[in-house]
Amino acid sequence: MAPHDPTRRALLAALAATSAAMLGARPTVAQGNAAASAGLISPNVCLLGVDVTEGPFYLDRRMVRADVTEGRPGLPLEMAIQIVDASCRPIPQARVDIWHCDALGVYSNVAGQDTAGETFLRGTQMADERGIVTFRTIYPGWYRGRTTHIHQKVHLDDTNVLTGQIFSPDALSRRIYDQMQPYAGRRAERDTFNGSDGIARRAGPGAFAGMEAAGNGYRGSLVIGVDPQATSRSA
Repeated sequence: MAPHDPTRRALLAALAATSAAMLGARPTVAQGNAAASAGLISPNVCLLGVDVTEGPFYLDRRMVRADVTEGRPGLPLEMAIQIVDASCRPIPQARVDIWHCDALGVYSNVAGQDTAGETFLRGTQMADERGIVTFRTIYPGWYRGRTTHIHQKVHLDDTNVLTGQIFSPDALSRRIYDQMQPYAGRRAERDTFNGSDGIARRAGPGAFAGMEAAGNGYRGSLVIGVDPQATSRSA
């Protein structure tokens, strides 16, 4: 479907409204101003990220790239991640890995899914002077037993200081999966949502990205706090 299609624009506008409504308690003006004055991209700040399971199919190829799609179809998602310490100071040159499944719930480099040797929807970047990396990807699909998520790892020098996952509002995912291709073409039904996903519950609200409509897709943003002296349990 072309980006200028009015039906697509209307759907994206509806998704944006849904996302805003489902983010829960909105940050106050004071919180937003404080985040902006500190150069932070989101007001959910100064919370140390919770180290959670690495999850399936991590591949440490150190593929430095902003665009990880490799032509995989799906709703465009620009995902901005900012790495800070517990005092909200950005950490330049932090290395951030992301990886996730495609619109149909398939990961790259998995022999059992006939994707061995492929590298779609994986990449790494070094944070800029504001501690920010931005990836161009697609909105992840789902697979049974898990809610919608993106895997991430944060490295300082050669130390993996945090392994985590990034989550989205259920209502936003539901609208995308029900109304947009190729997500809507699946016959299976989702069986796991944010409230029933143990990893999402353990990660807490600080692991949920802000989402807003942007062009013909979405833009996500999340500030992740790390302890520079820590070592991830998944390292």
